[in-house]
Amino acid sequence: MELETLQDLYVDELKDLYSAENQLLKALPRMAKAATHKDLKKAFMTHERQTREHVKRLERICKKLGVSPKGKKCHGMEGLVDEGRELIGEKPEPEVLDAGLISKAQHVEHYEMAGYGTVRTWARQLGYTDQAELLQKTLDEEGDTDKLLTMLAVSVVNVDAETGTHAIEDEQ
Repeated sequence: MELETLQDLYVDELKDLYSAENQLLKALPRMAKAATHKDLKKAFMTHERQTREHVKRLERICKKLGVSPKGKKCHGMEGLVDEGRELIGEKPEPEVLDAGLISKAQHVEHYEMAGYGTVRTWARQLGYTDQAELLQKTLDEEGDTDKLLTMLAVSVVNVDAETGTHAIEDEQ
């Protein structure tokens, strides 16, 4: 695809986000399985459901534009997913793994927020008000997930990683 106009760039970035979201859909179950803190597991499973909606929104937008959302591989997300896989493979202590998983997940969220913020702005510029609203909704959800992960990290997970204790053990 030649990138000659903002419209071309907009479509290209939508395809990139579509690839990113689909890669994330494959990674989130692994992250949820690896997580040991129940609230972190729940956050990953909730975000998996949200991500399915994000994919549907991108498909809806592309359909309105008369283009397929497929055809591009998001190498940025591929790298982020690989980093998460490497962390899990290193088999750190459970508390440390949870803190690391939050870090990797927040890298993903910030990457997605940058992409969605950009395409939302381009949609507005191109006069696609309805599309901009859908993209803003996804951007808001990505931001909410980031805030939830921060709250989990600061209130429990990072403390557990520092002290070597685990909240699940304390609850038993």
